[in-house]
Amino acid sequence: MLNAIALLAIAAIALLLIYAATRPDHFRVTRTSVIKAPAPKIYALINDLKSFNNWNPYEKKDPSVKGSYSGALSGVGAAYAWDSRKVGAGRMEITATDPPHKLTMKLDFIKPFKAQNTAEFTLQPQGENLTVVIWALFGPSPFLSRLMGVVIDMDNMIGKDFEAGLANLKALTERR
Repeated sequence: MLNAIALLAIAAIALLLIYAATRPDHFRVTRTSVIKAPAPKIYALINDLKSFNNWNPYEKKDPSVKGSYSGALSGVGAAYAWDSRKVGAGRMEITATDPPHKLTMKLDFIKPFKAQNTAEFTLQPQGENLTVVIWALFGPSPFLSRLMGVVIDMDNMIGKDFEAGLANLKALTERR
């Protein structure tokens, strides 16, 4: 009986590992918001990392986060490094801009796990005072991430943070 249970457990673990290995080796999380403001006004709050951190949902999760800015004040080369018990540690840097339509950031996570991803903001003007803002995060999904993804819905977890951040951005932009 004990041997049968052990064999079933080994078979279940093997199936779980095989299933995780078949999952995609890249991920992408995207959320969208419609904001009643012109694209340049919204873009300015993304392109300047100090302004970015006024609506960044991860900064709001831990007000005691230790952060430091480096490089340019805004645009390509602007960088921000953070260290926090609640949201981990890492660094982001703006790597490409197309004002007021698109901005790309390189994200290097250190804690709680190492990862290198890309964040992308796309702004689509819909007339003079309405903009569709798309926030995407994408990158490689190593085996451990794919294994965790069997149990944890990463799109839902990260997506909730993006939804909160876009709501913060919308509130900040629309009340100005």
